[in-house]
Amino acid sequence: MSDARSPAQIEADIITRREQLAVVLDEIGVRVHPQTIIGDAKAKAAEAVDRTAGRAFVAVNRTVSDVRAQFVTEDGAPRLERVIPAALLAVGVVGLLTMSARRRRK
Repeated sequence: MSDARSPAQIEADIITRREQLAVVLDEIGVRVHPQTIIGDAKAKAAEAVDRTAGRAFVAVNRTVSDVRAQFVTEDGAPRLERVIPAALLAVGVVGLLTMSARRRRK
């Protein structure tokens, strides 16, 4: 078997390689274009914000559910043994703040 190629085969190989190289260079040009880099950075930042916001939402939702479970039974009825003391405490704090504000005005 002979490894000799005809000039036409060599020329066809060169044309094929040249086309492949042009495609690769175009891809590199798109990847290093400033707009592409900016777009990638924006997408990563948006993804990080979305992920952080999602985690925050889950944490807040879990906390609200935990607090709600302290004051409401599973069937939705209020737990009066916990609601009444909490309400009295809130009224007391508001009363103290009001009295303190009135004393400052005098």
